[in-house]
Amino acid sequence: MEISGKVAIVTGAGAGIGAALARGLAANGARVVLADLDANAVAGVADSIGASAVAVGGDVADEQTIQGLIDRAAAEFGPVNLYFANAGIGGGPGLDSTDAQWSAALEVNVLAHVRAARLLMPDWLERGSGYFVSTASAAGLLTQIGSAPYSVTKHAAVGFAEWLSVTYGDKGIRVSCVCPMGVDTQLLRGGLIPEDAAAGELAVKAVTTAGAVLTPEQVAEVILAGVDAEHFLILPHPEVLKMYRHKGADYDRWLEGMRRFQSALQS
Repeated sequence: MEISGKVAIVTGAGAGIGAALARGLAANGARVVLADLDANAVAGVADSIGASAVAVGGDVADEQTIQGLIDRAAAEFGPVNLYFANAGIGGGPGLDSTDAQWSAALEVNVLAHVRAARLLMPDWLERGSGYFVSTASAAGLLTQIGSAPYSVTKHAAVGFAEWLSVTYGDKGIRVSCVCPMGVDTQLLRGGLIPEDAAAGELAVKAVTTAGAVLTPEQVAEVILAGVDAEHFLILPHPEVLKMYRHKGADYDRWLEGMRRFQSALQS
């Protein structure tokens, strides 16, 4: 996928990976619509990029908001070529997570992707091209100690990206799924689960002790290289692949190892 000259939408672009992606896309010649719930933050990022970027504030899990992003892109720059479903939230801790926490995680981490694909696909199929990039997590391939909603919804995001690729990959639609571990973003700094300090601390400890914490810019660089090469699975932390292979090779042994890891973190 040649990025130069393309039109992209990036959600969760007010900070972190989304902001870094928007800047990287623009630097490589793309025109970008940036979206975020924090309208002021995303406007600031767009202003820092210049004329090749516009900002839209709103809930990117809402279907009307997503349609508005697509319409704004078409009006400003042309039809959308790439959609980066990057916005994400942490969720609650374990079985004591409330229904509201589960619903919020499902809305942002999964259903936002489903709704965007539903709106984009008719035009992409008619044109015979389009690129959907899902920011999931290493938690979607492995698990997230400390947060059931985050782990489950990131697994679902990976599953949906796989389904999109299988279903539409022979029709000109490209799909990538990004699964990083620790990234220096507000999501990590905020403890993943702000409502439960102990569970949030455990979740962050699990991430930060498993591998390096990368900058958003480092992650964005890997993502754009993966899109350029049209790789499905994009791993800013290459060691995740080794962990995933260990999991698949002996599931029971891997689960035992994760329980030991969790116990060590709690000691």
